[in-house]
Amino acid sequence: MTHNARQRFRAPKKFKLRDQDADDDTFSTRAANPKLGKSRAKTLDRERTAALIDRIAALQDKLYAQRKQKVLLILQGTDTAGKDGTVRALFSGISPMGLRAVGFKAPTDAELAHDYLWRVHQHVPINGEIAIFNRSHYEDVLITKVQGMIDDEECQRRYAQIRDFERMLAETGTVIIKVFLHISKEEQRERLQERLDDPDKQWKFNPEDITQRAKWDDYQRAYEKAIRETDAPHAPWYVVPANSKTHRNLVIASLLLETLEGMELQYPPPHPDLSSFTVE
Repeated sequence: MTHNARQRFRAPKKFKLRDQDADDDTFSTRAANPKLGKSRAKTLDRERTAALIDRIAALQDKLYAQRKQKVLLILQGTDTAGKDGTVRALFSGISPMGLRAVGFKAPTDAELAHDYLWRVHQHVPINGEIAIFNRSHYEDVLITKVQGMIDDEECQRRYAQIRDFERMLAETGTVIIKVFLHISKEEQRERLQERLDDPDKQWKFNPEDITQRAKWDDYQRAYEKAIRETDAPHAPWYVVPANSKTHRNLVIASLLLETLEGMELQYPPPHPDLSSFTVE
């Protein structure tokens, strides 16, 4: 059972990002059994996630064989929210056939010479594929707005363009899942400090992260606005508590599995001419 994660974590119409909600673990094994120790509960949650991934892998095989539908999973979040970790944890055990992860960094000169959706549209999934976006077109209404690169009027235009873009994707067979990885400001501080303190992780640290962290409240409001403006039945937003990496993985695996199950995937029907075929 996946416990209806889509209903539980769907972004409400009017919501505020609050630090305390990043610790919400009501989906965890321990929430159902408070007497469990934290270590044991985490072990059980990892086992649950692994079982979900096995089921996702079986459905992904059908998706790839059928080649009629496609899935786009968008991961958004502040620096250190766990986008890379989510991709590693949930997809390393799934066949790479029909699976593709795309990371969006700062746009190149060629990309800047086109409209902002041009580079994104090139990477949407093809039939039979699951594509994972690590950051996405939402950067163009987040960092651009917070940094003052676009004004309110342009931001509203872009919300409308994103709604139209995602509606077009949905109407041409793409199932969209949008996830905001919600961590608290203190959790981000600890993760940034961990990168600094560990020589093997310092390569991950970017001094620009500190500059952006100073605008934490501005980014939280920008995320709230973007999510409210672009949530839709065909392109839903889910706000996933992500202070706990174990809980984060469990929730996102549940969201993906429920979505795939709702697609009623089947292997292509056997070809009648092959029923009497014998391989010598």
